[in-house]
Amino acid sequence: MRPRVGLLIPLVLGALVTSCATYAPEPLSDKPDLSSDVRHLVVNADQFPLPEVGTHRFDPRRPLDTDEVAMIAVANNPDLRATRSKIGVAQAQVFAAGILPNPQFSFEYGSLLGGPGIISPLLAGLSQDVVPLLTLSTRKAAARASEVSVELDVAWQEWQIVSRARLLFIDAISLAKQRRLIKENFQLFTDRYQRSSQSMQAGNEVLPTVTSDLVALNSAETQLNDTDQLILKNKHDLNALLGLTPEATLRLAGGVRLPALDAGRLEPLLMDLAARRPDLLALQTGYQAQDEKVRRAVIEQFPKLNVGSNFSRDNTDVRAQSVAVTISLPIFDRNQGNIAIERATREQLWEEYQARLDAAYGGAKRLISELRLAEDQYRSSGESVRRLRDAVATAEPAFRAGNLDERTFVDLRTSLLAKEITTAKLEQSILQQRVGLQTLIGSRLLNRRLDLTRMP
Repeated sequence: MRPRVGLLIPLVLGALVTSCATYAPEPLSDKPDLSSDVRHLVVNADQFPLPEVGTHRFDPRRPLDTDEVAMIAVANNPDLRATRSKIGVAQAQVFAAGILPNPQFSFEYGSLLGGPGIISPLLAGLSQDVVPLLTLSTRKAAARASEVSVELDVAWQEWQIVSRARLLFIDAISLAKQRRLIKENFQLFTDRYQRSSQSMQAGNEVLPTVTSDLVALNSAETQLNDTDQLILKNKHDLNALLGLTPEATLRLAGGVRLPALDAGRLEPLLMDLAARRPDLLALQTGYQAQDEKVRRAVIEQFPKLNVGSNFSRDNTDVRAQSVAVTISLPIFDRNQGNIAIERATREQLWEEYQARLDAAYGGAKRLISELRLAEDQYRSSGESVRRLRDAVATAEPAFRAGNLDERTFVDLRTSLLAKEITTAKLEQSILQQRVGLQTLIGSRLLNRRLDLTRMP
């Protein structure tokens, strides 16, 4: 038997050693991890936070639409990659919450130095803290709820990134459209200033008129330069959001759908915000986790209990086996401080959740109202564009025939371009508001089609 025991001890010790965690360094990188070409990216549509684009096929070889830009952002945004690491921390915390405290072993051995004793005394004991066993279920439930809360927080961050990507896409398309109109307007003012300047040199035009033309030209040039700066900034912001280098070039699809609101179908979505928006769901699960912490604090108010068993042998070789119970006396500390803290924290989370829910509902209702006004203004502006186009089409033959002076005709064309720019900005504003409303509601908007004025 003894040889077998001798073999068993090394095996047990070896098993304990191999089950221990080991350290492995993970050095930091000193190089950026940005892509320069979207064709090298792999995007899995199944992992997209919005289910309605789960069937969308990502093809980087063709111009990117709003959904594809959003998919790249979710897959490749550096901040999102860092945020997702929080899920691993939460999962580790769930694992840690299910681990019981180790039992405590004590051993005492005495050496005889003299006297009538016949053997060295010893004392061995094994004990276990009972309270962690009682709070195990609440600790695990709180950790699981916290894990779900973290996952939902990450999902909400993904939704925010999707919204930001779509807004930048809309701005890129809208600014390019506005630049074409502003460039045409700038060219009109350039031609008019050159003609009026030449006429003044020939003695056929007065200085105030030429000065007025120069002021208008400078204003158009400033507007064009400002738009170029906005386009470049928008490009850099979009590339940064997608995890691309600033100089990376994106081919964007030129069309953006502009459906109208159907407020009757939006109302049920507003009433169901708490069951659909990730940030509200995250606050709910965070509240559940805190409620479990309150429950645990209440359980921990009871006396601390430690149960064990001791084996003793005195110096006369008298042996005894005893049961040991250690209990704390709740005279001063009955965990009332922790209970008060956990209850106050739960109340704080309740108020935060209600405030977020109220803000979500109020913000969505406000955006719906603002969108109705913007769409009415868009339709009215479109009617003005059509009238001005008809006027330009009527005036152009008269101008070519010499029956209409050049300044009046240019003023008419300038008015048309200015109204087209205003209409393009209204279109951009409506698209931005709809993206914001989609984010507030937490789903792609149900809508009916409305024939809005579209400019070529």
